[in-house]
Amino acid sequence: MSHRHPVIAITGSSGAGTTTVKDTFNKIFTRESIVAAFIEGDAFHKYDRKGMKDKVAEEDAKGNMHFSHFSPEANELEILESVFEEYGRKGTGKTRNYVHDDKEAALFGSPPGTFTGWKDLPDSDLLFYEGLHGCAKTGDVDLPRHVDLRIGVVPVMNLEWIQKIHRDKASRGYSTEAVTDTILRRMPDYARYICPQFSETHINFQRIPTVDTSNPFIARWIPTPSESMLVIRFSNPRGIDFPYLLSMLDGSFMSRANSIVCGGDKLDLAMQLIFTPLIHKLMDQKRRSS
Repeated sequence: MSHRHPVIAITGSSGAGTTTVKDTFNKIFTRESIVAAFIEGDAFHKYDRKGMKDKVAEEDAKGNMHFSHFSPEANELEILESVFEEYGRKGTGKTRNYVHDDKEAALFGSPPGTFTGWKDLPDSDLLFYEGLHGCAKTGDVDLPRHVDLRIGVVPVMNLEWIQKIHRDKASRGYSTEAVTDTILRRMPDYARYICPQFSETHINFQRIPTVDTSNPFIARWIPTPSESMLVIRFSNPRGIDFPYLLSMLDGSFMSRANSIVCGGDKLDLAMQLIFTPLIHKLMDQKRRSS
């Protein structure tokens, strides 16, 4: 961690909603005139689309039917850690982009399913990561120790699956069966490498639907924010102004000494209220250390 060059990491599974959190941070950065350098977890996958398909087939032939992007072996976590470390030390580093579709291909000039070249991060006030492994710890890698603000986005599992199925079908052209196979393949690594990260975060946002999601594989639509509740957990409640948050989040209540529950449609407001003072604190520490 570094007061001079702070790092923020949003971590969550595929389909969890980390992009929504990134959009809220963008609003805060714009309002507060903060320049952020952005990196995405997909940029640190080890294989491009064809390479991953070949690697999965190779692992399947060995009897490993669960090789997935959730696994450290499918990602360049050592490189990601080096980027976090270098940015915290010098405010510099490199990243690249993974090209998901034709729209991004036109933007980045690389075919879908490939990576762009590595490039230097721009001059910035802080580094912002969004992806699968922002708080991952393995035998060789300890990402949390480099991150100043760690945030988890954790819908309950059935809701997460519904969101992923609908997203992958609509934006990537996958069938329900193909997405289901991906979910099943990822389950062991989800338990081993994704879930433990949410014990490393400073704040978790967990969305819980209030409508039936018993069978996510046949759900016709994603539960709306107003059809869900939001559980916000603080790892260390010291310094959090709970009375203020409760007064601003209509209908909210505390379920534990470190947890607030509010309507799912209050997500953006809750994040604005919680993150703005935390970002102010990071920027104050940055100015004092310069």
